Amino acid sequence: MLKKTPRSGFQFLGSGAESVAEHSYRTAMVGYALARMTPDADSARVVLMCLFHDVPEARMGDLNYVNKKYVTADEEKAVRDLAETLPFGDEYQATLAEFGDPQSMEARIAHDADQLEMILSLKEYKDLGNRYADEWYSIARKRLRTELALELATTIWDTDSSMWWFDGKSDWWINGKDSDE
Repeated sequence: MLKKTPRSGFQFLGSGAESVAEHSYRTAMVGYALARMTPDADSARVVLMCLFHDVPEARMGDLNYVNKKYVTADEEKAVRDLAETLPFGDEYQATLAEFGDPQSMEARIAHDADQLEMILSLKEYKDLGNRYADEWYSIARKRLRTELALELATTIWDTDSSMWWFDGKSDWWINGKDSDE
């Protein structure tokens, strides 16, 4: 269901679309990187929290911040109902409880991964001309909890989102090979 459930906040941004599953996957990738960059962090726990953090949305839908002003969802019931059907239901509930009360380093990292994934999306939309992305970025940045995430957010915002694959400086883009080959 998460593959079919759209992230609803992008409607207000005016551009962008992704499913909750796409968001959760990229959040897990970011979470893994953050955990590996943080001494003593348990990267497996971080990745698990990142993968599970939005699973209740399979039953409730993705409630964005506007929705949450007017609608109260029973996330605990959604978690409990799903946990009852899983052979690892207790672990699932414990993982979401840890994410929901971010006292552990791993939970703070998972929360930061969630926000950094959104910041990555916002940067992509900004680079494509969305004029609201800057405002959204400043809000997402305020939700970050670790110094590492704050540093990465700045780097993301200062870097062209296409630079990971297109440097424009190589002859490869002209000839299909580097000039020194």
